[in-house]
Amino acid sequence: MTFDGEFFRVALTADFYDTEGVCKFKDMGLEAFDNHAHIKTSVFDEHRTEIGVDQVADAQGVLVLTPEVTAETVSASEDLLAIGRFGVGYDSVDVGACTEADVVVLITSGAVDRSVAEATVGWMIALTHHMRVKDRLVRTGEWDARTGYMGSELRDRTFGAVGLGGIARETVRLLGTFGMNPPLAFDPYVDPGEAGRLGVALVSLKELMAASDFVSVHCPLTRETEGLIGRRELSAMKRSAFLINTARGGIVDENALYDALESDAIGGAALDCFEVEPVVEPQRFGRFDNVLLAPHSVAWTDELFRDIGLAACRSMVDLSLGALPRGVINPEVFDRRGFQEKWARLRRRRDRGGCGNRRA
Repeated sequence: MTFDGEFFRVALTADFYDTEGVCKFKDMGLEAFDNHAHIKTSVFDEHRTEIGVDQVADAQGVLVLTPEVTAETVSASEDLLAIGRFGVGYDSVDVGACTEADVVVLITSGAVDRSVAEATVGWMIALTHHMRVKDRLVRTGEWDARTGYMGSELRDRTFGAVGLGGIARETVRLLGTFGMNPPLAFDPYVDPGEAGRLGVALVSLKELMAASDFVSVHCPLTRETEGLIGRRELSAMKRSAFLINTARGGIVDENALYDALESDAIGGAALDCFEVEPVVEPQRFGRFDNVLLAPHSVAWTDELFRDIGLAACRSMVDLSLGALPRGVINPEVFDRRGFQEKWARLRRRRDRGGCGNRRA
């Protein structure tokens, strides 16, 4: 089915909803569509790990939670304009294939910064105060063992960010009241002057690993960053230092990290993401008391999903009205003749059509 001339159709992947068709989340920002009667929403009939070409056949935009977007997904995208990731990671999207198919890839830049930053700070405190172990001591009646788990404050410690994007910058801001040392960052794409204005010193990855009490990963997973933190990098860390990964599995070599933890080469870790997801069997890192784990959701809050949703939906609104959306990953697509013709064709059809009940 192609564009019907009356609506700009935005489809949502099925994993936003439970088996009864009820939304899993309190607020997904769909109210951003309320004043735009030309936009009609629908939900995929079934959840697939990879979005099928048939699922996007009648959509102009697709909002994606977890499924992969492959070359096959967009192989017959006569009217598909946009893939909108519900978040900032896009390693599950074949961006090159989307560009070749004249499909723009969108992320929700900025919408996740506060929530992930709060989660990072929370994990830093939980690790240094041995909160996981202390909770267990009470649950198991081992009260007197508490003297073996003296913690440490964030004061006078050094935070090191691998990647100095929005999340890392917000984390640095939140940490400003804890009396920590000046923060460090490794990011070859950030100007040292810009980092300096943020109060952050740009250093090499080797320097960061050696000097930081907290190494926090805040970069995307790309061919350049895959395996970025391996045995050599982990061996440079202080024995008391902690590794935190709220970005993507694959950036950190899990085998190397496991060995570092098993040999007490580092102080501990907190992991929200893994090389293989979902984790459906007991995770091997769970044997360590100095490791905190979360199912790629440590930062999930009602506020987060509201803000992500509003950003994603507003981008779809902008695109439907002929305006440039925010969060574009492949801006070169706007220079492609095929995209321009598709975009103009859909706007003409919308203008010729009317407005009706937009809900599917």
